[in-house]
This record gives sequence, C-alpha cells and structure tokens, in this order.
Amino acid sequence: MSRLLIVALAAALMLPGAALAQQPRATDDGSSALQARLRTLDADPERGPLAAYERLRARQAIDALVATRGAQAKADARQLAEWRVEIAEITAATEQARREIDRLDRERNELLVEASRQDAARARAEAERLRIQAQIQAEEAERLRLEAELETGARQRAEGVLDDVASSQAARLRAAREREAELKRQEAELLKSLEGGDPR
Repeated sequence: MSRLLIVALAAALMLPGAALAQQPRATDDGSSALQARLRTLDADPERGPLAAYERLRARQAIDALVATRGAQAKADARQLAEWRVEIAEITAATEQARREIDRLDRERNELLVEASRQDAARARAEAERLRIQAQIQAEEAERLRLEAELETGARQRAEGVLDDVASSQAARLRAAREREAELKRQEAELLKSLEGGDPR
C-alpha cells in the first residue's frame, strides 16, 4: 500500500470525528448552572432552611426552562429562572441577616440587662458603704461628744477642787495673818506693860 493511500485512508477515518467536533453542541440552556446554585443554597447549613417558598419557585422556573422549546421562549424562561434563583438567594441571605440581627439584638438586650444588674449591684454596694461610713462617723462623733462631756466634767471637778483648795488656803492665810496680828498686838501690849513697870 502506497504511502499516499495510507494518508488518504487516515484522513478519511478522521473526517467523521472532525465533523462531529465541528458540529455545534446542543445549546446549554443555563439550567445546570442554576441548579448548581440552588444545590449550593440547599447545602448551606445557615441559609439552607431559609426561603423555602422562593427556592420552590426557582426549581419550578428551572423545570420550566428545561421543558421550554424555541429560542425566544427558552431565553425568556432562562431569564425568569435566573431571577427566581437570585430572588431565592437574596431572600435566604436577607432572612439570615435578619436572624443574625435578631440574635445580636437579644445579646445586646441581655448585655444591657446584665449591665443594669451590675450597676444596681454597684449602687447598692456603694449605698451600703456610705451607710456604714456614716454610721462609723456618727459613732465616732458620739464617742468624741462623750469624751468631751467627760473632759468637761473632769475639768469642772478639778476647778471645783482647786477652788476649794484656794478657799481653804485663803482661809488659812487669813487665819495666819490674824494670828500674826494678834501676836503683834499682844507683843506690843507686853512691851508697853514692861515699859510701864520700868523703875527709871
């Protein structure tokens, strides 16, 4: 077999494959990608349980897209299915965000309640501290008052004793002076009497 014949036969065998390769594939209607997006949404542990109605509508739109024939009808059905899938995704994300907001609001309220409790506890502790401090100050003031009264009484008693001592001393001094005066008077009389009895 000549080399030319071999090349011709090989080319003839390759033609059907090349022709098949060059034939346009069946046009992808986009349903596979949309179904994949829905599967992704369903598999999400947080968004999967959400937007059930919107995901049902999206599946129905994808089924309608698959069943639709005709280029324009297929394009319209694909557009509707894309919208439905996008609505399902947005609704699930919105519900997830709303739930997260609700959770954060609950946590915030719990934190505010706890903060209020702590503020109240601190206020009670401060009031108790001030009460005890006031009680201590009142007791200290009462102690000082009693000490002052005792000191005043002791001073008054001491002053009374000093007055008594002074009066006693003064009386003794007067008595001593009177005695001294009496002795001087007696001495004078004695001297006078002696002088009167002098034989000169």
